[in-house]
Amino acid sequence: MSTSFSQPRHYLALGLLLLVGGALMAQAVYLHILHTKFLTDQGDARSLRTVPMSAHRGMLLDRNGEPLAISTPVDSIWVVPADFLPERARWGELARVLDVDLARISANVTARADKKFVYLRRSVPPEMAEAALALKLSGVYSQRGYRRYYPLAEAAGQVVGFTDIDDRGQEGLELAYDEHLRGTPGSERIMRDARGRRVALLEVIAPPQPGKDLKLSIDKRLQYLAYRELKAAVVRHKAASGMAVMLDVGTGEVLAMVNQPTFNPNDHNDRNPDGRRNRAVTDPFEPGSTVKPFTVAAALAHQSFDPHTIINTSPGYFRVANHTVRDVHNYGSLDMAGVIRKSSNVGAAQIGLSMTPAQMWETFSHFGFGQPSSTGFPGEANGLLRSAQSWRRVEQVTMAFGYGVSTTALQLGRAYATLASGGLLRPVSFLALSPADVPAGTRALPADIAAQVNAMLEGVVGPGGTATKAAVAGYRIAGKTGTTHIASGGGYDRSRYLASFAGFAPVSNPRLALLVSLRDPQGGAYYGGEVAAPVFQSVMAGALRLLGVAPDATPAAPIIPPGPAPGLLQAAGRNL
Repeated sequence: MSTSFSQPRHYLALGLLLLVGGALMAQAVYLHILHTKFLTDQGDARSLRTVPMSAHRGMLLDRNGEPLAISTPVDSIWVVPADFLPERARWGELARVLDVDLARISANVTARADKKFVYLRRSVPPEMAEAALALKLSGVYSQRGYRRYYPLAEAAGQVVGFTDIDDRGQEGLELAYDEHLRGTPGSERIMRDARGRRVALLEVIAPPQPGKDLKLSIDKRLQYLAYRELKAAVVRHKAASGMAVMLDVGTGEVLAMVNQPTFNPNDHNDRNPDGRRNRAVTDPFEPGSTVKPFTVAAALAHQSFDPHTIINTSPGYFRVANHTVRDVHNYGSLDMAGVIRKSSNVGAAQIGLSMTPAQMWETFSHFGFGQPSSTGFPGEANGLLRSAQSWRRVEQVTMAFGYGVSTTALQLGRAYATLASGGLLRPVSFLALSPADVPAGTRALPADIAAQVNAMLEGVVGPGGTATKAAVAGYRIAGKTGTTHIASGGGYDRSRYLASFAGFAPVSNPRLALLVSLRDPQGGAYYGGEVAAPVFQSVMAGALRLLGVAPDATPAAPIIPPGPAPGLLQAAGRNL
């Protein structure tokens, strides 16, 4: 009985084995022959990835090829939460390597547990990323990118600007030329292992296209020189802010532009909006007495006065409607050079009234007042020069000595560069220009009249002028001071001032125009000749030496245009 009983069980077991084996063979045939493409696609989906390739942003260079903005390689550490959560016991190790608070990692990953991609820290040095990956935690990956570095740091922060964490321009020239500088990302196909680690590059699908470099008009040496001297002056005089702009007279290029306060674009935590603002192009102000040379130029151009016309400023004040224009002293009879040298408001008012509003407006407009410089710099202000039809008599008088008209530091600097160039108004450029690219400019003033005005401005820096502290040994300097009350609450605050000096050098063959302005200086000194002129002197002296500009002053005393006996003028209406 045992034999007959065991045979059916034997055949049953054998049959089951044959059935299972046949099923397995059929499944193998199905999978490996009939379903190959599906399996291959599924395997590739788990091991092959198409990933982006970051594009290198173009460099910003100064006019001599020195870098002002460079993109350096950085990595970002990211995780797949589903794979990373089981590694919770070792999160502390990763937190220490990345210098990130463990609680921050926990909160970030836990809150996004259903996501497939979560950053732990962006823009870390490659060596930090390598250390993080060396921990071999599941779900931890790195992504290569670039971060901007600015060699001049806060010395050029507002002009150069900065980029965001994705390397896109946010402020300044980085924003203005973002499309030119920004590259086009590429893509590549890679293979990852079961832990998601990259093991092989299979192909580059589209290579990244790097951004283009851009050569700026800025001279790194002059930029730092102006930054250093302006900062020292703002600290010394406890001023609320300051700005300085230097232009190449012959080309219209911006060689230096600095502001105080400033910020460090390398420090992502130093992004105070007040420090980021490029006041030299965004903040209009009333130029005060620095506008008087243009009033004189208008009168000479329209022949309402000539250089030798005598103007009676006695008794030191002048009534217009219900307003009184005052000088600090009674200067008696002055010619036009004397009005400039003494900065007489009474004299400027009479010169302004010798013209029609339309004539005065025409000259101011030709010098670019009330118009943007068209540089494309983000946030540039237009300034204000109202239509001549709206001028009342008293407004024409105040405009003659710089109230009622507003301008930016860049626009005022351009106006003085126009005088220095013999009356040619050139477009302002933040890009370096080749000789072939230098624009011819438009005629703002006849050359002979510009020469007459410039001779008067040279007297301002000489004995008896209001800006003897702007003089540079060995060079003939021309310029004008301004000490303007700051508008506040619908009027003017008599205790707050804007101290300015604008000028150019050397007079015999002008090369550089420079404007310096300090807002609300404290501690006693507030006149333009005391606060701004010394900054002009130190910056201009250094710049002329750095550029190798030959001295043009003779050892003899400079020639002073004819006028009354010299005497130090104090603030005529606080407008020196």
